[in-house]
Amino acid sequence: MMKGNLLIRAFSLTFAAWIFSNAAQADEKTDAAVAAAKEWLAVVDSKEYKKSWHEAAPFFKEHVKEKQWEEQISTVRGPLGKAISRELIGTQFTTVLPGAPQGEYVVIQFKTNFADKPNSVETITPMMADGSWRVSGYFIK
Repeated sequence: MMKGNLLIRAFSLTFAAWIFSNAAQADEKTDAAVAAAKEWLAVVDSKEYKKSWHEAAPFFKEHVKEKQWEEQISTVRGPLGKAISRELIGTQFTTVLPGAPQGEYVVIQFKTNFADKPNSVETITPMMADGSWRVSGYFIK
């Protein structure tokens, strides 16, 4: 009986260490994805829309052409005014998203106050592409 308890305890400790290790890896990936998202948003905030398209993930560029992106983002962001503040409100690491290829993604939400639209929520989804986190989706509500 004692041997069985020790085996279960050893398995439990190993399993807990594995979960902690995977959680730490996900946290590192999430932190890197958030940093990349903030850098990309700074480019959008400065109205460098062409540059933001070039810095996006290949998946993004396959689905939204450069000119189309410039028109859409200026139409959506222009009326909101300057970004006054942006607060991280949530992240979710995943390997599967509807309509997207399997890979590593972090869905990130920010509560953003724009000059002309306070209390907005920006959802930005970086994906691992070419060894770095690149934006694959962006939505404002």
